[in-house]
Amino acid sequence: MFKRLLSAFGVGGPTVDTVLSQPHVHPGGLLEGRVELMGGENPAEITEITLALVTRAEAEIGDEEYTGGVEFARVPVAGGLYLAPGQHVSIPFSHPVPWQAPVSMAGGAPLPGIFVGLRTEVAVAGALDKGDLDQVHVHPLPVQDRILAAMIQLGFGFKSADVETGHLPGAPQTVPFYQEIEFHPAPQYASEVGEVELVLVADPSGVSVGLTFDHHRGGDGTGWFRVEHADADRMDWPRMIDTWVVQSLQRHREFHGYQGGYHGGYHHEEERGGFLEGAGGIALGVAGGIAAGYVAAEVIDEIGDAFEEPAEELEEAAEEFEEAAEDWGFED
Repeated sequence: MFKRLLSAFGVGGPTVDTVLSQPHVHPGGLLEGRVELMGGENPAEITEITLALVTRAEAEIGDEEYTGGVEFARVPVAGGLYLAPGQHVSIPFSHPVPWQAPVSMAGGAPLPGIFVGLRTEVAVAGALDKGDLDQVHVHPLPVQDRILAAMIQLGFGFKSADVETGHLPGAPQTVPFYQEIEFHPAPQYASEVGEVELVLVADPSGVSVGLTFDHHRGGDGTGWFRVEHADADRMDWPRMIDTWVVQSLQRHREFHGYQGGYHGGYHHEEERGGFLEGAGGIALGVAGGIAAGYVAAEVIDEIGDAFEEPAEELEEAAEEFEEAAEDWGFED
């Protein structure tokens, strides 16, 4: 980001610039970089410098829906600094990324609707200046990566993604929000359900997976499943997710007292005439890719297309992020 004048000092005051060594991270990882301070025309005393991870989240209040900035991690960097005129100070930092940070990338492309940023706060004699905001690209963990890819392979079509404030029943949340990724139903399920909402809540040992279905016959509810990080390359993910979907739909049918519906649609390679023959090991994104033998090359192309926005929309999103501090309440 361009160096920002610290408005708390007025014209001629010092500037701040936060430089990330690598803006691409994973949940549970570290953001590393430097806070660069440059003295202005006059001496300045800086009482504290803090870094905060923020995201854009939706909140429902009554019948109204609002969007604003939500902070979900904060790390002090330095304090008690005296900055002489024209003096340059470089402060290194290492900022942990919470396990439940929103994923803002999928299939190697930006995930539409999700923004994560690192905000630099500089306190000067009791005044707080939010002087810098840098975009952070959070890539899915291997398990999250495999699940998203398997959803696309099963025929679910990406619809939208957002972050919502609040707490989902049954979710082991440690942040004041949850991320929802919505899909259109796969054809084999379309007669029974409308949209499907996927929630991936990570922690140091694994991921809790929430699936919510908008049923045509009314009712919904989230079914929770659990996978460990160590299982990322051990599971047949399309088959596993197909099993989860079938179990969830069957529970819904039994609860509402009707029969029929879908009984499973994923078939292994020997049942489909070698659909996966020659696929080899295909990588998906920074997270490490799909396990070898599960996804053919053409499926990878579909995954990228499913999550990728047109160039114009991505440019607009970048411009929106540049102006996001005020619009999302980061400057309030």
